[in-house]
Formats: sequence, structure tokens, C-alpha cells
Amino acid sequence: MAETRVTERHDELGRVLMHQDTFAVFDRAGAISSEARNEQGVYHRGTRYVSRLDLRIDGQRPMTLSSSVVRDNALLAVDLTNPDLVREGHPPIPHGTIHFFRGCVLENGVCHQRLRILNHSVGEISFELRIRLEADFVDVFEVRGTPRSRRGRQETPEEHQDGIGIAYRGLDGVLRRTRLRCRPPPSQVTAKEVRFGLALGPGEERELLLEVSCTAGQDEERVPSFVDAALRRDAEQEALRAQEARVSSSSGLFDGWLHRSQADLRMLLTRTPRGLYPYAGVPWYSTPFGRDGIITALQMLWIHPEVAAGVLRFLSATQATHPSEEQDAEPGKIIHELRHGEMAALREVPFGRYYGAVDTTPLFLVLAGEYLRATGDLELIRELWPHFQAALEWIEKHGDRDGDGFVEYARRAAGGLANQGWKDSFDAVFHADGRLAEGPIALCEVQAYVFAARRAMARMARALGHEELARRQAALADELRQRFEDTFWCEDLSTYALALDGAKRPCRVRASNPGHCLAMGLVTVERAQRVATTLTGEAFFSGWGIRTVAMGEARYNPMSYHDGSVWPHDNALAALGFGHYGLKTAALSILEQFFLASLSFELRRMPELYCGFPKRPGAGPTLYPVACSPQAWASGSVLMMLRAVLGLDVDGLRGQVTFSNPMLPDFLDVLQIEDLPVGPARVDLRVHRYADGAAGIDVVRRSGPVSVSIHK
Repeated sequence: MAETRVTERHDELGRVLMHQDTFAVFDRAGAISSEARNEQGVYHRGTRYVSRLDLRIDGQRPMTLSSSVVRDNALLAVDLTNPDLVREGHPPIPHGTIHFFRGCVLENGVCHQRLRILNHSVGEISFELRIRLEADFVDVFEVRGTPRSRRGRQETPEEHQDGIGIAYRGLDGVLRRTRLRCRPPPSQVTAKEVRFGLALGPGEERELLLEVSCTAGQDEERVPSFVDAALRRDAEQEALRAQEARVSSSSGLFDGWLHRSQADLRMLLTRTPRGLYPYAGVPWYSTPFGRDGIITALQMLWIHPEVAAGVLRFLSATQATHPSEEQDAEPGKIIHELRHGEMAALREVPFGRYYGAVDTTPLFLVLAGEYLRATGDLELIRELWPHFQAALEWIEKHGDRDGDGFVEYARRAAGGLANQGWKDSFDAVFHADGRLAEGPIALCEVQAYVFAARRAMARMARALGHEELARRQAALADELRQRFEDTFWCEDLSTYALALDGAKRPCRVRASNPGHCLAMGLVTVERAQRVATTLTGEAFFSGWGIRTVAMGEARYNPMSYHDGSVWPHDNALAALGFGHYGLKTAALSILEQFFLASLSFELRRMPELYCGFPKRPGAGPTLYPVACSPQAWASGSVLMMLRAVLGLDVDGLRGQVTFSNPMLPDFLDVLQIEDLPVGPARVDLRVHRYADGAAGIDVVRRSGPVSVSIHK
């Protein structure tokens, strides 16, 4: 993902809610303050509809007692109290007299807040409560730091009996509206503020309901009650939980990390007309991304395969059908990013429907092949087969631009991404002396994805009876493997080159990318062992995970986005690769360190990335200042790491579950997996740890024909 411009930030971590195409970033008090982090707000379909929503008690901010996101991220629950209130002509109100409970629920396009106000004094108190609303209607790209020379027109605010209406007519002609409703109606309404004059007797409680709706164009305004919205959100979360395999352990701390990660994934899952799709992350990437959706679906495949089906259908529906330089598109290519909002509509940014990613198309085929293996769902493969064929044609016709057998990229869209792999910041691909590589660029991990994509096509073709296509793809995969070994291996570095530049010169840089090559099974056993040793050595392994670039490389910077930081999903793919080659000790080390890192993060939430500084005694990882949190493929990483250390393979076509040399870390004695989907069947398993770290498997329950085996 492209790096976000970093500016001075408030040091307070926010609270995040999301539902469908709406998300909100609050401060710990449940407010949106213009004095705090500039990403705070309520956003809907790529635009910030609320830039300020804060509360004052007689002109003063309340004091925060507690703040947490509960009920699987459906409710922000905040306890507040008053500071000392001293007003001329009124008796003082000591701090801690008034208790405010603030509950926030987000349901597509509407932010609900419920305030319960309780007087804990022995006498009557009176005070004024003011709620200020502002709406700047800025595009999410503006919030990220992209300047605009022109903006649309802010309409005159409307004062209603029950609240405020604010509107903005964009340069795209769309009228966007923010509407605040209060129940009961306020005592006074101005263009930016509602005021309540409150008098409470001893022990008296009062309730206020605030509803902020976000609409655009001809959208129908729906403002259900707080309770109805909360109940619907709870029901949605319960329905998603019911579709998943349930995983728990003997460690409450580990379960805290695991369950937070799963709750974050459920929050980011958005129901599209094509099925479930994991939006990439809040606040910058709350929209469909091809690469992120695919990798998240791969991470979740063994516990929730329906997500993969939704991703495959969505990406098929948005697959490019014609060439477009402006969109970096060619027929058959899979989308990188899909955006709403004024700047995307006006093409001030090229990301409205943007295809500038070299890896999404082969990864699309990888996911399809893995989905078929895990579920045995041949009907979906048959339904989407024309899209898989088009993706394969893109790889062979457009991906391999010069016919050398490797897939390359080069930007065509003005303002598009210069680098089009997962490390897509401008300085992520470079030579040993620090010079930036010039394209077309062939990344090492992309060749691994193409290798796995060809094998996936062979599997799907064989299942559909296309034997000749299956044989050809299998043979081409074997040829690619040999060509890759001959071209990318750097003997003196004990790893593979990061990339080949446009002149076919290898970028002889020690980077984390070869870990993905192991995950796809591309490399030889002997070289996989050497890569694993390199990636887990001191230059790479910070103590909190594998860095994106090793210490000592020309552009190494532990505070950078892609040149020395630590990314959970990157480490999860490396762990999967280590497990694939039987290197379980290395895979265990990654799981263990990320578990320990999770203990340092607020809410136990795994961020998009963190800095690559070496581990220091008594300190946790150093946060990256503008990392998304939650981020889908960061949240899903624990699931892929678990699969790696267990050596778990689900074959839904044959009704088989296999554990290859399963192990558990020393902080887990028992791991329980319930309702593991194996094609149409289900199985409950108990994994228990022996003294040497190896694990045994007990079958607790079967529903349908399932065989379970352990390979040592």
C-alpha cells in the first residue's frame, strides 16, 4: 500500500468503529475533536462527514474514566465524569459528581450515541451540556495529505428543532449531507451547536440520544433507534461467528489476542452484492483492495472459507475487460483498489478503479486453487472459470512483457504507483548501493505467486476435465522454478535477489520478500533452509519479527514504511513458508514473538506494521505513527501462523485433515478447534503439547466423513 504522508500527531490512540462503507475514529472519550489527530471523524464512502462531535459540560471537557470497544467491536462504551465546575451565581459541582455513560454504535451511514447522565450528589444540580458538530466533507485522500487546488461549496447550515443539518455540494455535483438529530430536542440550536439545560435531582438519571446520518445524492436517510441498531449489529456478528470454526486454547492471554484478531476481521468484513469482502483497514484503506482481500481470505480459509468465495466473486466482477493507461489496466487483470469519494470521481486520484498491482492477478488464481482444495466446491470454480482463464491470459500476454518467463510491472498511469508489489512505496525496490531500480521490474515473490498460480490452474483444470491445460500449466510451473533458481539466487547473500530491474540486473538486497517464495513452495529444500537462516538472523530478526529489509542494507531504516519495519502479514507468510519446508522452530519463533508483541498493543490489536528497532528489555515494539489499526491482513496473521506451526492442511475434495509435524509454543498446552470445515463435513479437534513441543491430535467429534492424520 502506498505510504501515507506523516505530519505531527496527537499521541492519543483512538477508538475505531466500522460497518459496511462507514467507519469512525473517535478519541478515548467517544468524541471527535478538532484538537486531536486529524484522521478523527465519521467517514462514509470515502468522505469525512463529521470532523467534530464533542461534548462540553459548562464549557469544559469531561474527564474520561474508562473507554473500550466491546461486543465484537459493535459498541464503544465510555465512562465519563465532570471536572470541578465553578460558575458565578451557582453552587460549585465537585469533580466526580456526574457520571456520563456514552455508548456509540455505527450502522451503515448512521452514527448513534446514547448518553446516560446520573447525578451522584445528595442535592439537585444544574448545568449546561453543549454538543458541537462540524462537517468538513474532505476526501479521505485530503486527510491523508493530498492537496487540492479547488473544492466544492459548503451550504449554509440548517437549524432544526431537533438538531442541525450541514450539506456540501462537491465538484462532482453530488450533494453530501450530515444531519444531527437529538432526542429529546435540545434547549437551543445554533449553526454548529446544540445545547441542553439540565437539572437533575439527587440520584436522578437522564438519557439523551444523538443520531448523525450521512447521505449522498438520492440516498434514502435511514435513522433507526440506538437499540435497534445495536441489536442488528449484534445479530450480524453472531451470524458471522456461527459460520467460523472456533479456536480456543489453554492460555487466556493467547485467546485475548486471537479473539481480538477475529473480532477485527469480522468488523472489516463487508457484505457486497457478491458476498463477504474484507476491507483492508481503518482509517486509510477502508475499501476493497485486491491483494489485501486475497491474502486475508487465504489466512481465514481454514476457519471461514465463505470469505474466499466472496473475494473470488467480487474480484471476478471487477476484473478488467479492456486496456486503460489511466487505470493501469489490461484485459484479465485483477483490481488493486476501488475507491468512492469526490477525488476518485473527478479522477484527481487514479484510484477510483485502479489496477496498478502486479501480484493480484496470480494471487487471485492461487486463492481459487486453495479454495477448491479446502472446500471441494467445484461449482464455484466452474462458475468463475472464464475469469480464471482471463487472469491466466493476462499473466502470459501482459504480465510477461518481454517474454523472458518472468512477470514484470511498469507504471503507465500518471499519478499511479511507481512500485506495484506489496511494497509499493517509491523507495521499496533498490540496488545494493541504494540506487532505485528502474523498470520494468520483476519482483522475486511475484514469480512465486505465478508458480503457485500455474499449479492452481493445473489443479482446477484437472478437476474440470481439461487435462491438456492441466499438464501444460504444471510443466510451465516446473520450468519457472528452474529459471527462477538460476536467475534470482545470490549465493553470497544466502537468499534470493529482491528483484530484477529493467536491464535484468538483480537487486542484490537482503529483503523479506523471499519468505513469500517459501510460502508458495517455489524453492528447493536446501535453499529454503538457507533463506530461513538468513531471515531469522540478527540482521533481519528484530526480536519482534522479521524486518522488511535487513540491517546494513543501503536504505535500511527501522522507521520506514517498507525498508526496515516489521509487518505481521509478511511474517505470517514467512512462517507459512517455514512450515511448508518443515522448519517448525523458525515458524514457532515468529508466532511466539508476535504473541509477546500483542501484549504491548492497546486492545491487543495487531497494527498494520511497527518499527523495526531491536527489542529492548522492558519495552514493547515501537509503533509506526500512521499505521492502520485494525488492518485485515495484520489481524488474520495469527491464523496463518497457527496453521504454519500445526502443519495444518485441509483437503475438502478428499475429506482429509493432515497435520505435518505439528508443534505448539511453550505457552500453549492445549488448542481446541471446533467445527473445522472439511468440504461439507465438520470436525472438532483437540491439539495437546508434549514436553518437547511436538503436538498430538485427538478427534473429539465428526460430522460427516472426515479422516485425520499426522505426518511426522
